[in-house]
Amino acid sequence: MRQQPGQGLHPDRATRHELRSRTETMSDFVGYWTTKVADPELGLTFPMVVLYPTSTPSSLQAVGMYQLDVAPDAPIQEGVFPLVLISHGNGGSGLVYRTLAHYLARHGFVVGMPDHPFNNRLDNSWAKTAQNLANRPRHLQLAISHLMDHPRFAAFLEPTRVGLIGHSVGGYTALALAGGEPTSFPWESADNQFHFISTPTDSRVKALVLLAPAAMWFRAEGALRNVHVATLLLTAEVDVHTPSEHAQVILTGVPDSTKIQHRVVENAGHFSFLSPFPEARVSPAFPPSQDPPGFDRARFHDELNTEVLAFLSRAL
Repeated sequence: MRQQPGQGLHPDRATRHELRSRTETMSDFVGYWTTKVADPELGLTFPMVVLYPTSTPSSLQAVGMYQLDVAPDAPIQEGVFPLVLISHGNGGSGLVYRTLAHYLARHGFVVGMPDHPFNNRLDNSWAKTAQNLANRPRHLQLAISHLMDHPRFAAFLEPTRVGLIGHSVGGYTALALAGGEPTSFPWESADNQFHFISTPTDSRVKALVLLAPAAMWFRAEGALRNVHVATLLLTAEVDVHTPSEHAQVILTGVPDSTKIQHRVVENAGHFSFLSPFPEARVSPAFPPSQDPPGFDRARFHDELNTEVLAFLSRAL
């Protein structure tokens, strides 16, 4: 199915947009809110963490397994803001990108971090299945609509200013929702055949940030011919999970490669795009915490935050 949902401008949005244009985009504090996104088709819900600008003073709070300087359940700051959704990698969670999300929220973005059903750290039973490929983009679209329509945020979001950040298979998810047409591999289906995967396209999406994206599902000729949005593509020099062939699928597959800003991050590994983990969790036994020798993840994330903010500020 190919869906292109849209919304009319909320009655208060024009006034709020004028107000925002006269104020600084940097927020004093970051609000924190959790919600459940419904999927009526599958009869399930999935969790999403939302960070957003607020004027309510914040403090260090336990958020999942991490500590974040946030104001829980605080009202959103006056204004109209772009929406950014972060799609995590295989077996991951939204909070492993918490520092980037927090930085964007401080600088005038509402950021949603959904946990993809059956492909997250608590339940990864859909890994390497065509079912996962079909539902990931659909769930990301449901998350966008959930926030656009929710009374808490509806008047504060511009419906045509949506950006997607995707890491690893999250990059696949973002590309599919932006118009990509994926094909599964034989081992992802019970009949051991290639299958075209029907996924939604969302016209609200105007920008992509792809971090070490998994893109081989778009290897078929013309699979990315309908992807026309501005894209920041960051790949890792030392990546054994999504090597350079994945980036080439994107660079040669989109119709206008001038819309892609591509950089290879020197000496980075596949997991270097995850927020630095607390010291107690850094161990060779936990691969997501590991980087190639000599790579400074904390320093890189300072650069990543500013690079992604600059790109999204231009693209949205």
